Amino acid sequence: MILADKIISLRKKNGWSQEELAEKMNVSRQAVSKWEGAQTIPDLGKILQLARLFGVTTDYLLKDELETAEHTREDEQPDLRKIGMEEAGVYLESRVAAAKRIALGALLCILSPIPLFLLGGATEENWGIHEGFALGVGLVSLILMVMAAVALFVYTGFQNAPYEFLEKNEDFELEYGVAGMVREKQKAYRKDYVLGMVISVCLCVISPVPLLLGAFGGIGFQVVALLCVTMGIVGCGVYGLVRNGVRWASMQKLLQEGEYQKKEKESNSVRETVSSVYWLILTAIYLGWSFLSNDWHITWVVFAVGGVLFAALDRACDLWNKRK
Repeated sequence: MILADKIISLRKKNGWSQEELAEKMNVSRQAVSKWEGAQTIPDLGKILQLARLFGVTTDYLLKDELETAEHTREDEQPDLRKIGMEEAGVYLESRVAAAKRIALGALLCILSPIPLFLLGGATEENWGIHEGFALGVGLVSLILMVMAAVALFVYTGFQNAPYEFLEKNEDFELEYGVAGMVREKQKAYRKDYVLGMVISVCLCVISPVPLLLGAFGGIGFQVVALLCVTMGIVGCGVYGLVRNGVRWASMQKLLQEGEYQKKEKESNSVRETVSSVYWLILTAIYLGWSFLSNDWHITWVVFAVGGVLFAALDRACDLWNKRK
């Protein structure tokens, strides 16, 4: 096997395109194409760089009679977890189902206060509903919806337990052909992913419109109803963002791309912790203020202001991680 064929074989084994190999070698794609077409031969420096990159000996690259790759000692990592084709396929399929459950759980959390709002508004309109009864039914429905969401989250967590190492800083590598398979699935899903994210973002952007209409022209129960419509639109937008995002992230985790690159994993864990604590505190403030004041038509601004502040907090965490 000549050098050109060995470069092609090793590149494909790692799931890299010519452009990706060229970037790692700090050369043009045309240079890689010429190497693989046996039109030119890499200089000695590039041969050594290729050997280090692929984890093989220079003898294997230069000697045509050597058909089996000779790996260097640095490349031998017996304790490194390997993900095969079957395991990767099962993981991706499980994340498709998990994406739906997580998105549904997020939707239930957003919609959970709506019965409470509607019943509270109905009591203000003197529709014959006792205030205590309305509050009790509203709280019970809120608790049940949140409980259902938590159950979905917990069940999904148990289902994902065998793949927790993908969420952590543990090193792993993909067996031959796995990266190529994942990239094919990623390529096939890209169009639906982009369309879904665009629609979801647009829904979140237009969600305040019903509430604004209620604020400027609504009276009484109309304002409450339009607030619920706004929350419903936000819920649909978040559902799409979560469902598409979780599925796309599963492919990036396997390929260790984007925010799932090894150097990004530690910073992401910090940001996720800060995010969880932040939204729990914000929800506690919202519920505390609402129950003490009974001004449910006003207290929703906690989440509007909190969303803006969260963007600033997230950016601050990002800058802190980069500085660190």
